[in-house]
Amino acid sequence: MSNLKALCFLCLALFASVKGDVPPPCDSEIYCTGPILHQVQEAKLFDDDKHFVDMKLRLAPDDVLSAFRNLSSMFPNTTIPPVKLQEFLNTSFDQPGTEFESWAPPDWHEKPNFLSGIADDKLREWAEKIHGLWKSLGRKIHSDVKDHPELYSQIYTPHPVVVPGGRFRELYYWDSYWVINGLLLSEMTDTAHGMIQNFLYLVNRYGFVPNGGRIYYERRSQPPFLTLMVESYYQATKDKEFLRAALPVLEVEYQFWMENRSVALELNGKQHVLNRYYVEAGLPRPESYLDDLELAEGLTDGKKEQLWMDLKTGAESGWDFTSRWYIADGGDNSGTLRDTRTSQILPADLNALLCRNEKTLASFHRLLGDSDSAAVYDQAAARRLEAIECVLWDAERGAWFDYNLMTRSKNFEFYPSNLGPIWAQCYSQPEMGEKAVQYLKGSGALQFPNGVPTSLKESGQQWDYPNAWPPLQHMLIDGFSKLPSEDAKKLSFDLAQRWIKTNWLAYIKYEAMFEKYDVNGDGKPGGGGEYEVQLGFGWTNGVALQLLDQYGATLTSGGRRVCSGLLLPLVILARVMLQ
Repeated sequence: MSNLKALCFLCLALFASVKGDVPPPCDSEIYCTGPILHQVQEAKLFDDDKHFVDMKLRLAPDDVLSAFRNLSSMFPNTTIPPVKLQEFLNTSFDQPGTEFESWAPPDWHEKPNFLSGIADDKLREWAEKIHGLWKSLGRKIHSDVKDHPELYSQIYTPHPVVVPGGRFRELYYWDSYWVINGLLLSEMTDTAHGMIQNFLYLVNRYGFVPNGGRIYYERRSQPPFLTLMVESYYQATKDKEFLRAALPVLEVEYQFWMENRSVALELNGKQHVLNRYYVEAGLPRPESYLDDLELAEGLTDGKKEQLWMDLKTGAESGWDFTSRWYIADGGDNSGTLRDTRTSQILPADLNALLCRNEKTLASFHRLLGDSDSAAVYDQAAARRLEAIECVLWDAERGAWFDYNLMTRSKNFEFYPSNLGPIWAQCYSQPEMGEKAVQYLKGSGALQFPNGVPTSLKESGQQWDYPNAWPPLQHMLIDGFSKLPSEDAKKLSFDLAQRWIKTNWLAYIKYEAMFEKYDVNGDGKPGGGGEYEVQLGFGWTNGVALQLLDQYGATLTSGGRRVCSGLLLPLVILARVMLQ
């Protein structure tokens, strides 16, 4: 990319809430909108709305639509009785899963080198079993999806993938960062390479990476981790030619986020540009259709569209759903899921991630000898750092907080995302890191035996208390491990020990890895939200392997008592009361 082009798209954001070309909507009258989707989901034929929109058509779409119209015309109000509707589905659709061929990753092998660094015998044996799970999570898309895309909701990608697991039977975007890091530890570089190539393919097709590998995800993305996936792969392989080929595509994705997901705001007399999640699609999510319809009952048409847009925006954030995205009438987050206004929030962790991406893109250009382009991204990172510290940083509390565009104020509730800039190493003063350590100690979030909760609010949503999620645990641990103080490093190890113990105990009980865990109890899977807790599980496996690699010499299966110096007295008391 030329310097002029780079400077142009970086400066576009200075004029407003920046919008580039809006991604094209899914145009399927079966999988994304239309009477078949509406009647099937309203009839509650399946326990999970995702089941129907993952089914394959047996006939051409026009033939299925015609058959549906003929059938519905036979009934009052064109509403087909559930029994007849099920018969129609049995005739016109195949069950989910036919879009995949069986596939075992050919680069999987026993005893990758990292296992030898795990001192605890039980944890080493468990790590071998996690390493073995990659074989069961491998998927290859059937060639018929490429030849007849109109019959599938599956988006074709050319290389096999490792999927999250459970109901998530296809590729997902931000999950794959931790999956790829795990694959690289497992010395499965070909599989990791193929997964990254799929994401590059999707950027070339759409201009960004969709949320997941289904056409009903085509209008939304997820946290943009592709640049960091490429960084992980380059660090493992030193493949400069791969980096050279990938870099222009990474810049296309970055441009998408700057043109379509950025906001300009003025604070203290200075203008800043920061990013948000923002999906312009005011219809129910096909994969959660009935949930969205029921949630919007009684609202005006305009408010329904706004709610559905913000629910899709919440899905784009990866945190679907959480009280973090609520903006109630009073401007705080005391409401319910119906108060979700994700698009009106500037998230601390998204902006930290983009700051890290900007610094990484600069480093890629330097590696390839283009110092002028490197300088463009260095300047972008510097501008973002200034904006983050002006808009999101709170020196008194010692952390970074989401900014509410409606109230023009910060949300001071606890979330692990408040410490995203530590993980991204996107802060200007060393003392900010130590303030962040003290913030976490005093937050009340360390009082739980099984990890750091996603919030301290019990809303019933899955990205709230009492759930703890693998990527958030890893970002905290990784971030604090890079701080210079022994206090921060001890805190990092303690969090790693708790998380590994939680995962290990649950595996002993259930012989499974879960997508999330409860911060209370011993080895308890998480819950809440729109679906049952899922097994598998891609990012859980990747995080566990990374922590076992990083701390394998000292982690134990029996757990360790928390060093009393790590917690403030109030937090110690709270933990004792819970035991």
